[in-house]
Amino acid sequence: DPDMPFVPSIPEDQFILVEEGDPAVIPCRTSDPDAQVTLVNNLDKSVHALYDTKQGFIGNFPAGSYTCKTMVKGVEFKSDEFLIYIIRATSQLPVEIEALKTVYKTGETIVVTCVVFDNEVVNLQWNYPGKVKEKGLIKLDDIKVPSQKLVYTLTIPEASVKDTGDYECTARHATKEVKENKKVAITVHDKGFVHLEPQFSPLEAVNLHEVKNFVVDVQ
Repeated sequence: DPDMPFVPSIPEDQFILVEEGDPAVIPCRTSDPDAQVTLVNNLDKSVHALYDTKQGFIGNFPAGSYTCKTMVKGVEFKSDEFLIYIIRATSQLPVEIEALKTVYKTGETIVVTCVVFDNEVVNLQWNYPGKVKEKGLIKLDDIKVPSQKLVYTLTIPEASVKDTGDYECTARHATKEVKENKKVAITVHDKGFVHLEPQFSPLEAVNLHEVKNFVVDVQ
């Protein structure tokens, strides 16, 4: 098609996520397999890379924006802009889950934290008793120094007995079919309680200078 030498791309193709050191594909394909295509960066400088008419340009590219160009009957055409984003990632997903405490009273605030290490971009989902009612606030902290970690914090204000159950976070790798999940059991009581079991009688007699122990089991 001389009026559209580049095959239209969908928005998802224009954002290219690639791990450090891995090759990427810039998918500017032409409707004419014999077209001469050049790749330029955001400074409009040519970038040398292998071109495959069925895939696009293949190579190890620095992060940034790229555009493809071709000529049809003396007229220059440009493709859509493609953005390459380099991410730090490992083949595995080290994940840890932590709760400030696992037993709460009604009215208290439940806080559960899920931490993903050494991966810059992941898809993380929570499952917990109050999710159906959208009860819960989720915050993300992206920490770079001294090491990469994503800290997801789930907060449940004004907890009730119905919030008792498993709190689970599932992390999925951005570029690989890898996932990891961790969970912690949380119990919410209607009210606090203390149970005492004294190991002595209501009335005890002690002789002068006698040493006597009084023991109470507390639960």
